Amino acid sequence: MVFFGTRFSTKDIPDLSGKIYFVTGGNVGLGKEMILQLAKHNPAHIYLGARSQIKAEEAIAELKETVPKAQITWIPVDLANLQSITEAAKIFQKHSSRLDVLVNNAGVMALPNDKTSDGFEIQFGTNHIGSFLLTKLLLPTLQSTAATTGDARIINLASEAHNFRRMQGLELDHDKMQELGVWDAYGNSKFANILFAREHAKRYPDITSVSIHPGIIVGTGLYASAKDRSFFQKGAFWFGSFFLPDVPTGALNQIWASTVSKDKIENGAYYVPVAKVSQGNSTVSNTSRDAELWDWTEHELKSKGF
Repeated sequence: MVFFGTRFSTKDIPDLSGKIYFVTGGNVGLGKEMILQLAKHNPAHIYLGARSQIKAEEAIAELKETVPKAQITWIPVDLANLQSITEAAKIFQKHSSRLDVLVNNAGVMALPNDKTSDGFEIQFGTNHIGSFLLTKLLLPTLQSTAATTGDARIINLASEAHNFRRMQGLELDHDKMQELGVWDAYGNSKFANILFAREHAKRYPDITSVSIHPGIIVGTGLYASAKDRSFFQKGAFWFGSFFLPDVPTGALNQIWASTVSKDKIENGAYYVPVAKVSQGNSTVSNTSRDAELWDWTEHELKSKGF
């Protein structure tokens, strides 16, 4: 299937024998579809991160109907709760000393103004800070894997919604973040995802870190959480469902980034579907704030005892 950029389909996925994957938000939408396609190519194990045990177990049962021999294990994780993230990392490390690919897939979109349990703006706290902490805690395992196999990766789901911050850029003031509209706040968190992946590549070049835009896919849990916000949004998503790509198509970019040979992926890059490097807008392409975001996030985590 061709979707915007490079020709890629699930038939191009290589044998994944021995590889270990951790996919957050793996019980629904793009994450679930990604796990399904990975499972068909013999990975050693896939860890499915999700908040709800019931939903995770239902998803795993459905996945095993298609791939009965798939090794899939649920890890409880709520990216809006720093303690939950810490426990998730500990659980993973008890299970495995290897991690080939961490997929920061889970996220929220267009939620009403709110805060995480740790006091961060709900979308920024979940989409950026939560994924940042999980990545940080699993970094030693990723580094060990990279040293052994020569290839470990972090795939961060960003979005063209970073364009909502085209003029204003990244907002890091807590009070101002709470005053942003729901879509502006979402764009701010996606802006951060791109900068985080780029800065991670600079600081840890032994690990391939990229951000990707899956496309505008309406049939996911992410869009389901947003489409109930207003009559206009409900109508827009209903109308878009007739023209926009489906979930299997939307998952192609992250599947490509997770499975393509290392020499075909650029560390720190932002990819739009499929496998097409994008500079993003002029504000996000300016690298001057990458380190600032990283240091700010480290400071915030430290202030919370993490």
